[in-house]
Amino acid sequence: MNALVAYFSATGTTAKAAKALASATGADLYEIKPAVPYSSADLNWMDKSSRSSVEMKDPHSRPALADTDAPVTGHDVIFLGFPVWWYVAPSILNTFLEAYDFTGKTIILFATSGGSGLGKSAASLQGSAPGAKIIDGRLLNGRLNESDLKSWVKGLKL
Repeated sequence: MNALVAYFSATGTTAKAAKALASATGADLYEIKPAVPYSSADLNWMDKSSRSSVEMKDPHSRPALADTDAPVTGHDVIFLGFPVWWYVAPSILNTFLEAYDFTGKTIILFATSGGSGLGKSAASLQGSAPGAKIIDGRLLNGRLNESDLKSWVKGLKL
């Protein structure tokens, strides 16, 4: 398996999970960064006019990426990580998927969340990666055990 762990992390929680997964699987690691980083005010989901709230209300929102240097071409399997926002992946994940050709690749989602599961994340991302197989993975919250991560990935039968 030639895997890449690509992730978006607004506060560092998903970054920890992504690094643990990359370490456990020997995968390459790539951080999806927004052109304009999110401030804590931007992330205030209780403020209907905060940047994240406005983006998530608009299905056509595509926050700009800081770069398009992800080494997608050389990988067959992409573990795609994100914090769950409003029961789906943040719209910057759509921007990321639309910036590359994922045809023939398998994308396994993983997420961190304060309370909800992956929800409709796979369905909301599929249209941004035509030709890819997107699989709902699992939440990677809290302390992550390397052998548990290896068992999970082995169980995916990639």
